[in-house]
Amino acid sequence: MGHWWARNIVEPGKLPLTLALFSFVLSFVAVRSVARLIRAGRGPFRNVTPGGMHIHHVVPGVILVIVGGFGAVASGRYGVGAAVCAVIFGTGTGLVLDEFALLLHLADVYWSEQGRKSVEIVVLTAALVGLILGGFLPFGVNELSPQEAQDRGVFAVNAALNFAFALIALSKGKPRTALIGAVIPFVALVGAVRLARPVSPWAKRFYRHRHRARARAIRRAYRHDRRWAGPRRRLEEFIGGAPDPDRTTLPGGDGGPPR
Repeated sequence: MGHWWARNIVEPGKLPLTLALFSFVLSFVAVRSVARLIRAGRGPFRNVTPGGMHIHHVVPGVILVIVGGFGAVASGRYGVGAAVCAVIFGTGTGLVLDEFALLLHLADVYWSEQGRKSVEIVVLTAALVGLILGGFLPFGVNELSPQEAQDRGVFAVNAALNFAFALIALSKGKPRTALIGAVIPFVALVGAVRLARPVSPWAKRFYRHRHRARARAIRRAYRHDRRWAGPRRRLEEFIGGAPDPDRTTLPGGDGGPPR
C-alpha cells in the first residue's frame, strides 16, 4: 500500500489534490452533521449569532478558500506548505458548497426544498475531483497517445470537440451530464446526441416547430423523472437531511426564520 501511495499519489504530485478532496468531504460531513444536530436540538452545538446576527459557515469557508487558494498557488505541488494549503482549501470549499443554495438564492434556504442544490453540487464536485485524481483530464485530452499529445493540432481538435459536446449537452438541459462529460468525453457525446429536456434552451430553439420531437422529449423527461426522482431524493435526504415540509421561500424573500 505504501509503494502504491508513493508511486501513484506522491510522485505525480497528486498529494495536495488528494488531501483537498479528503478534507472537502470530511468538512462537508462534519458541518452537515452539526447542522442536523442543531436542527434536532441535540448536543452542545448552537448557531453562531453574535449581536443577534446569524453567521453562516459560508463566511469562514470563504476565508479558508482564499487563504488556502493563494497559499497553494505560492507553494506549488510539493512540500509541507502545499499539503497544508490543500487541507485548508478543501475544508473551506466544503463549508462554502454546503451553503451553495444560500449563495444561489441569496436567502436562507438551507432546510428548504431549494437547499437540495447544496447536496447535489457537493456530490457532483466530489465526483469530478475524484475522476481528475484518477487520471481523467478535462475534455478527454488524457486519451491521447504521447505521439498525439505532441501534435498540437490533434490536441486542440480533440479538446474543442469534447468541449463542444459538453456545451451541447448543457444547452439541452443536462448540466450534470455536461460537467461529467467534460472529464469523460463519451458521457458528453451521449448527452449531446440524445433528446433535449423540454424546457431547455435547445428545445425552445429547435423543437419549436417539431411537434413530434417536442412530444417525445416531454415523454422521455417524464419517464426519466418518474424513475429517478424518488431514489435521488432519498439519497439527498440521507446525505443532507430532509427539508422542512412547511418551509417555503418566496422570490426575493429571506427564506423564513434562521435555522
